[in-house]
Amino acid sequence: MVRPRKLRRISQLPKTTYFKPRSVPVAKLERVDVSFDELEAMRLVDLDGLDQSTAAEKMQIHQSTLHRSLMAARRAVVDALVNGKAIRIQGGAYTMPDGDNTGPGAERGGQHLQRRVRGSSSGGPGGICRCTKCGYEMLHKQGTPCFKERCPTCHVPLERKSDER
Repeated sequence: MVRPRKLRRISQLPKTTYFKPRSVPVAKLERVDVSFDELEAMRLVDLDGLDQSTAAEKMQIHQSTLHRSLMAARRAVVDALVNGKAIRIQGGAYTMPDGDNTGPGAERGGQHLQRRVRGSSSGGPGGICRCTKCGYEMLHKQGTPCFKERCPTCHVPLERKSDER
């Protein structure tokens, strides 16, 4: 039997969860995925300047697990930059006890873990899909990524509206 994946503690969600090369339509782009916990590892080590041991303690994981998350995130970001791919940030095995206690399993205090499937469209239930060109907003349809919906006015792919906390 496979050991259940341990939740990683993250302190914040990013304000933007999708980046793409300028002037390239979303439909023509390949995409790489970075999970929220992989982004947190990069934030702590590369942006905040913490050593891996300290960052691992903050995320409540082993240093070797943090190292693997960090390498996966860096590999995806470099792949996107070098090969002109979009970057989508979503999913992962995380909890936010210092924030709003969201993430897989948060409804039971982090005891239950949903398996993460890389590349799935699991942006989470609820929320708003928004047109970046004209500001049109619609309720997010669960199971359908926002970028697959188009603005009825501009015909531009919609993006997930980030929470301003």
